[in-house]
Formats: sequence, structure tokens, C-alpha cells
Amino acid sequence: MTAKVLHIAKKMPAARRRQLAPNGVIGMIIFIFAEMMFFGFISAHTIVKSGALGGWPPPGQPRLPIEQTAFNTAALLASGAMLFFAHRRFSKDPPSARVPMAIAMALGAFFVAFQGMEWAALLNEGLTVTSSTHGAFFYLIVGAHAAHAVAALLALLYCFVRLLQRNLVMPQLMAAEIFWYFVVAVWPLLYWRVYL
Repeated sequence: MTAKVLHIAKKMPAARRRQLAPNGVIGMIIFIFAEMMFFGFISAHTIVKSGALGGWPPPGQPRLPIEQTAFNTAALLASGAMLFFAHRRFSKDPPSARVPMAIAMALGAFFVAFQGMEWAALLNEGLTVTSSTHGAFFYLIVGAHAAHAVAALLALLYCFVRLLQRNLVMPQLMAAEIFWYFVVAVWPLLYWRVYL
């Protein structure tokens, strides 16, 4: 009887499991969840900030440029919106995604460059990693975000080059998008906790 069952099983096609999402997308989602835990050090910043004697920032340390960074935050959010439009265009007509994707990357690059200029100005004003806990937390938190922004921009650039070569497939774009949306989504929280 077992031989008969084996014979029938060999003739039946193997059952295929339906994949919920492409492997790259699942991998990026797992990576993002791990990175969300990494940004948990924001709670340490909140605790130190709330217990600071003499107010925050500590006396003698420069105030962060709230208004300029609000403008930069708007550029980053606009970048996320443009990437959303690029995705919609890509799903209908891939070549038509070039312009919104290029704009999304340009806005993202503007955000990173503007943050770099902000850092240079704050360093000139005396805010360094060793000047105070204010400086240490600022450069740790904003620097970690900047590293993620640069990495996500490189992923988008890779997708853009493949788009120009007409080799980009939706799973690649989706994985890069998830990374960029994480960078965009976490920044308002960082701005609120660190700058305000």
C-alpha cells in the first residue's frame, strides 16, 4: 500500500506555496524592525533632557536651528511623497517614473546636504560630541539618521540606474522604498524629540 501511495505522489505536481511578498521586501521589513530598536536610544535622550538642571540645552551650548530644520523636514517629507508618485507611475508605465524618482532623490540629497551644513555651523558654535550630553546625543541621534539617509539614497540611486537601463523590477523598487520611507517617517519623531 505504501508503494501505491508513493507512486501516486510522484505523479501529482508539487503544491506551490503562495509567497506573501518578495524576499527582498521581507528582508527589508525585518531590517527596519531591527533598526527601530536601534533608535530606542531616543528614550535615553528624553530622560537626560527632562532631568537636566538649568534647562535644555545646557548653559553655554548653542540652541538648535528649529526653523531651518523645519524647512529641511518639509523637503524630506516631500521626497517621500515624490517616491510614492514614482511607485504609482512605475506600476503603470516604468519610464514615466524617472522624473518623480529623480525629484525624490534630489530632495533627499538636499536634506542630507542641509543637515551637513547645519552640523558645520553647530561645530563652529561650539557644539561637539564632547562639549556636553546635548552635543553627544545630538550627533549620535542625528548622525545615525544621516547614515541611514545616505544608505537609503544609495539604494534609490541603484534603483534609478536600473530604471534608466530598463532593468528595474518592482520588488527591487519596493525594498528601496521601504528603506526610504523608514528614513522619512522616523525623522519627524527625531525632530520633535531633539529639536523642540
